[in-house]
Amino acid sequence: MKFSTDIWVAALIRRVELGGGFAVVSLKGDARAGSVLVKVLNLTSGTVRLFSEATRADGETVWIRPSRAEQEADLDAYIARARTIDPDLWVLEIEDRQGRHFLTEVVEEG
Repeated sequence: MKFSTDIWVAALIRRVELGGGFAVVSLKGDARAGSVLVKVLNLTSGTVRLFSEATRADGETVWIRPSRAEQEADLDAYIARARTIDPDLWVLEIEDRQGRHFLTEVVEEG
């Protein structure tokens, strides 16, 4: 992330709103350097996906799915464990009829 976390999160929320989705910060971490988890609820299918920023071996920053679970309770448990390790963690929750994450960065879902 090249911007401070609070600015980056605000920009993603705005992108979601412009795209017709809904976004809310459910956990707020350090404004300058907190890492972010993006939880996406697909309103049509009822599935949930979680995305986390990561650095590949080549140094490129990408977004990955740290858990393959698609049930909200499982992902909430993952988030709770992550928050105990990183108290500066932000969690942004997105609700969208198509399940879009609205991330403009590289996303590796495979």
